[in-house]
Amino acid sequence: MTMDYKTTVFLPKTDFPMKAGLPDLEPRLLARWKEIGLFDKLRRQSAGREKFVLHDGPPYANGHLHIGHALNKILKDVINRCQQMLGKDAHYVPGWDCHGLPIEWKIEEKYREAGLDKDAVDPIEFRKECREFAAHWIEVQKAEFQRLGLEGDWDRPYTTMAFAAEAQIVRELGKFVMNGGLYKGAKPVMWSVVEKTALAEAEVEYHDHSSVTIWVRFPVIEASRPELEGASVVIWTTTPWTMPGNRAVAFGPSMTYHVYRIDAVAEGSLAVPGERLVLSEDLASQVMTDAKVTAFSVVASLPGSALAGTVLSHPWKTHPEAAGGYAFPVPLLPGDFVTNDTGTGFVHIAPGHGEDDWRLGQAHGIAVPDIVMPDGTYYPSVPLFAGQSVLAAGKKGEYYSPVAKPVIEAMKAVGALLHHGKVKHSYPHSWRSKAPLIFRTTPQWFISMQTNDLRAKALAAIDETRWVPAQGRNRIYSMVENRPDWCVSRQRAWGVPITVFVHKTTGEVMRDQAVIDRIAAAVEAEGADAWFTSPPERFLGNDYKSEDWEQVGDILDVWFDSGCTHAFVLENGGWGLPWPASLYLEGSDQHRGWFHSSLLESCGTRGRAPYDAVLTHGFVLDEEGRKMSKSLGNVVSPQEVVAQFGADILRLWVIGSDYSEDLRIGPEIIKTQVDIYRRLRNTLRYLLGALDGFSESERLDPARMPPLERWVLHRLSEMDGLVRQACKDFQFHNLFAELHNFCAVDLSAFYFDIRKDSLYCDHSADLRRRATRTVMDLLFTCLTRWLAPFLCFTAEEAYLARNPGSPGSIHLEPFFDVPESWRDDALARRWAKIRDLRRVVTGALEIERGAKRIGSSLQAAPQVVLAPDYEIDLDGLDLAEIAITSKIVLERGDIPSSAFALPDVPGIGVVFRTAEGEKCQRCWKVLPDVGTHAGHEGLCGRCADVVAKGGRG
Repeated sequence: MTMDYKTTVFLPKTDFPMKAGLPDLEPRLLARWKEIGLFDKLRRQSAGREKFVLHDGPPYANGHLHIGHALNKILKDVINRCQQMLGKDAHYVPGWDCHGLPIEWKIEEKYREAGLDKDAVDPIEFRKECREFAAHWIEVQKAEFQRLGLEGDWDRPYTTMAFAAEAQIVRELGKFVMNGGLYKGAKPVMWSVVEKTALAEAEVEYHDHSSVTIWVRFPVIEASRPELEGASVVIWTTTPWTMPGNRAVAFGPSMTYHVYRIDAVAEGSLAVPGERLVLSEDLASQVMTDAKVTAFSVVASLPGSALAGTVLSHPWKTHPEAAGGYAFPVPLLPGDFVTNDTGTGFVHIAPGHGEDDWRLGQAHGIAVPDIVMPDGTYYPSVPLFAGQSVLAAGKKGEYYSPVAKPVIEAMKAVGALLHHGKVKHSYPHSWRSKAPLIFRTTPQWFISMQTNDLRAKALAAIDETRWVPAQGRNRIYSMVENRPDWCVSRQRAWGVPITVFVHKTTGEVMRDQAVIDRIAAAVEAEGADAWFTSPPERFLGNDYKSEDWEQVGDILDVWFDSGCTHAFVLENGGWGLPWPASLYLEGSDQHRGWFHSSLLESCGTRGRAPYDAVLTHGFVLDEEGRKMSKSLGNVVSPQEVVAQFGADILRLWVIGSDYSEDLRIGPEIIKTQVDIYRRLRNTLRYLLGALDGFSESERLDPARMPPLERWVLHRLSEMDGLVRQACKDFQFHNLFAELHNFCAVDLSAFYFDIRKDSLYCDHSADLRRRATRTVMDLLFTCLTRWLAPFLCFTAEEAYLARNPGSPGSIHLEPFFDVPESWRDDALARRWAKIRDLRRVVTGALEIERGAKRIGSSLQAAPQVVLAPDYEIDLDGLDLAEIAITSKIVLERGDIPSSAFALPDVPGIGVVFRTAEGEKCQRCWKVLPDVGTHAGHEGLCGRCADVVAKGGRG
């Protein structure tokens, strides 16, 4: 009778399921972490350690999380967990940006939908609604962030609208007041006529926009050279609405200009035969083509420098309805910004509506006219166009300039228009309203880049900071090097006010620390509303008369708020965090946003950056590299991915991607992550099954282990070095590729494959099996800890499967301290050769299996022929065990022509032979001694001996 030997074989046993069920598992683990107080345990455990502080860049509390939030916060969590497991105290305090336009805009939308005027609402009531709105979304986002597995101080986050935070913002502004860095001035700023406020560069995005273009004649009334008398200078502009603000025309002093006579024109041309036009030599041909001029002659040639002193008249000087409103001289002025790229070689200058325009006007004493009101309509005093709008939304939502047509008609009326058209170009838009912006010179509050050497300090701080990737340094350096003064005022309602008093007669800013301290104390007790609800006497005290001082009503730029977070989180927040931060980490757009404002604020008040290192990541695109949008239907919601697949799949996508560049995500990419995850999970499951019942009494010292196990320990040593270097570099995608390869190739396809026989069939006391189980225990320990920062839920699940009932957590464990003695480069080189040999054998067997001449590799006993000069150390090794065959015959000599070989492994040939003997009913090897062991005729000698000793291994 044939005996059933199944009960004598060690078979893997584990409750760790093959199918993860992450959407159900993860919430249970989150609840467990909360129940055991994981965050507090980490803090107590880490007391006295070196602190690692990744200071959180605050997201806006104004809606559900998007995939970019998931990328950012998961990456932060991975880095924090890595640093914690390296033995540091990684205390993470999440935070939120609560002030500013993004939130105020949401409240305004509610009023607009109800047909109400926001400006008619009591400001304090409006601010209360903004505060409540932000508070609601903080709680929503907090839950969504935690669902991603983020560990942090969620019970004590920071918010910019907390009274203590608002008070510190007031104090930080006060430092610029006291050091003279804050001043009021009229400069051109990017202005939103929709939101009725100035915007920061970080609140601006660029989109294609269609603009009306006009070519306009400016008659010469005072000529610097006789050749210019009676001619007209031609300008080209894409902003016809700025023509009422024209006060000068710029030329390029190093360019060459010609005076052209128009000889003939096509039908419909607005050019007049016989007239003379002044144009750039390089651009004239295109201008003539656009204006339908069919023949023209050069009358004179002039260097740009010869135009200095020429005076023009405004085209509308003679307009009958202008009532003399444009009867002022328009000087020709040299401008280095004038180029031959497009246009006519002349730039019309409206000092109130352009950076270059304003600077040129200031240099030549030209006053800035007020022509456009905050809502984008012309002032009543503007001739011809009073009350008209410079910008409006069309029926399909696109924006256009409704005054462009009236401007064109007014130019035609005085014979000034040479041509008009349209151009599509990149143009600044508000990132909130999506409306185009205008440049508008208005009185605003600025922080000087020159006073107190702020620019120089910021540039020096950039060079002292570690930038990851390194090119981030160049990007922010050029921004700071060339940026204008920082406009910190906004004409809004929700935010921290500019808590400044200005003398009504002299315009002098009050610089009194006692006043600043009183304001800050009131704000800390009652919030920033105190500035609006308190009489000025509360702050001024007894030293000043309120009737002499004006209380500023503008709101601080929200980027100043977030730029101060280092002051009220790291320095004075009560979390016990050090200053400066170890790391700031945000998207690459924050070179002009939070990294930038934090740098300027800190350098202006403390002389250095608030961070030691800055890491930037790219943006998230769809699988085809397109920007995500609802209209394209390609938006990937992190909530949906988590609900269907689990947060660990999103985390795997983040750390498996090169986030120094833009990342892609979509159904196929997620599917790939699921497949990778499954292979990693199966590795953990196999180890758990193989370690069933493992005890310390089984553990074997590495010195007593076979070479194969010592090679695995060497690989663990190499992987440990990669893990620690990746943590240092904040770069994980290459590491995770190595980890996956280690699990799939080195372990599953090689080590596990070879040692399955020993694990299943050797006696429990056998040294080879003890070595295998010892190494698998070390593998499990290292892998679960290495995976813990990345796959935080799965690593915890595996830890608990190995330690059922434990009150601990994998996240309370450090990375395993791999002994230096495990490193053996000579052994690694030896096994590289052995694995090459195994590949050749496996390749030969695959051909036989494909031809169905064998089913299992154990049916084979191949002949391996090594070339006489082929060097390989096989001492003490069983090649049949390594190749998983029943026998291998090893020979040296010339490789037969019929032998199987691989081109990349010269010097090895394999000749297939079938194994002789019978199949062992326990280990399935085909061996000659099967049937020769009394009482166990169906077993080989090894298996018969194990069964005789008690059966199961």
